[in-house]
Amino acid sequence: MQIRPPFIVSYSITTKCNLKCKHCYSDSVDQAAPDELSTEEAFRLMDDLAKWGIGLLVIDGGEPLCREDLLDIVKYASSKGIRTTIGSNGTLIDEAMARKMLNAGVKAVAISVDGADDQTHDSFRGVSGAWERALEGVVACQDAGLPFQFNMVIRKETLSELEDMLYLAEACGANAAEFFDLVAAGRAKQECRAQVLSPDERKRAMEWLAQAQVDCPIVIRVPACPMYPLLLKEKHIQPKHFPAEMLQRVPYYGRGCAAGMPMGYVMIKSNGEVNPCMLLQVNLGNIREQSIMSIWENSPVLAQLRQRELLKGECGDCSHRATCSGCRGRAYEETGDMMATDPGCWLTSEVAGEKEKLYGRIGLRS
Repeated sequence: MQIRPPFIVSYSITTKCNLKCKHCYSDSVDQAAPDELSTEEAFRLMDDLAKWGIGLLVIDGGEPLCREDLLDIVKYASSKGIRTTIGSNGTLIDEAMARKMLNAGVKAVAISVDGADDQTHDSFRGVSGAWERALEGVVACQDAGLPFQFNMVIRKETLSELEDMLYLAEACGANAAEFFDLVAAGRAKQECRAQVLSPDERKRAMEWLAQAQVDCPIVIRVPACPMYPLLLKEKHIQPKHFPAEMLQRVPYYGRGCAAGMPMGYVMIKSNGEVNPCMLLQVNLGNIREQSIMSIWENSPVLAQLRQRELLKGECGDCSHRATCSGCRGRAYEETGDMMATDPGCWLTSEVAGEKEKLYGRIGLRS
């Protein structure tokens, strides 16, 4: 039986980057890896993605603009009918580049802005002046008429800046604000593990964002936190500026963690290796050896991941198992088991507390 393709495929086109971000999930450096897919191999990948019928291609890196053939690959993908977007740090975008991206077929750019001021952003991104150059990239996109959104990492350092960061995205004309819940994967394991939110901090941040969505004129999305849509439903959030149905475009809405799921998400590394998610860095195979469709349909790892009844611990017992399922990447990084309880979920601690009460009433220990 054919399994529906993912809606989003991300392709990390290069490991080369001009910044030194503390949280980099791809461990990017200042040079391209010697085993990156060639232009011709990237074209063949685009052929497969077009036949597959995916909903959205996100080309990121590293910094995708560091790869010279980026626009050739975008143009080829677009000619095949693939809706293509770029994930960038924004520092290499001037108006001429923004227009070239638009002409090549780029539908939108996600620009990373990781603080409400230059000090917070630059310290996290590892290069002085990165914040100012990112905002210059934003202006360039505005002037060229290239739609863009803000991508922002939520961490302990920015909890107090959430309101200002959201306001900055609105004021700059972004069409969406994505707040990435920091997971200790990739370089983040070594350089900013201490910045990962506690379950209680995560709950309070998500509650604030959910309530902020009422008056916010743009959509707020929160990758790596499938508990967030539960709050949108629980609080009956009704945005004032657009139909509530648009919130169902939030990743994980009603279906839980999207990693490796039909109509969900999968990622392809610069060397062709396929992972369920940038946060769930488990090797499923390589497109140089097997087509992406074959990997998707035949991977035993994905077969296991798609069976929510196999979730363990509190995630397995949770009433939101099918509609949340926790972040599988965080579970894997923290426990070594992608089916384990998500240690960052505030709901699982509540489930554990209920268990303790039950065991206490019947005279058992957990």
